[in-house]
Amino acid sequence: MFRGTSSVNLDDKGRFAIPTRYRDELQDCCERQMIVTVAVDERCVGESGCLWLYPLPEWEKLEQTISKLPTLNKMAGKLRRFLIGNASECEMDGHGRLLLPDNLRKFANLDKKIVLVGLLNKFEIWNEDAWKAKENQWLDGDDNEGLEELGPLSF
Repeated sequence: MFRGTSSVNLDDKGRFAIPTRYRDELQDCCERQMIVTVAVDERCVGESGCLWLYPLPEWEKLEQTISKLPTLNKMAGKLRRFLIGNASECEMDGHGRLLLPDNLRKFANLDKKIVLVGLLNKFEIWNEDAWKAKENQWLDGDDNEGLEELGPLSF
């Protein structure tokens, strides 16, 4: 399970180092095989997009779910084209680095400073400035619509 937020640097080749606290788990769960794709969450779409990074077994579960969606459903088709069509395999190298494809870096407006956010079974990858802006937006309460739909959630 992945949790927490890590600020990391993207090098000139488009690589970043996975924080050491996740490396052993990624070795164990997916032998360093991962999939990166565009995020389809409404929070991540727009001028400050983000990416989703899945360990391969988690990605395969998602693919199975998507493959069962009706073929002629418009939304299912869009989801397949956008999420699956932009997916790229990546392997963590011996130094714990991942190479992000150029088209995905451009989609998420990633530059030197990025943020890796653990979301239990996957990560989000954000441009650091976009992440800070989203955090401020959430803290300001502009994005709390739908909280009542979570029901009796308590902490």
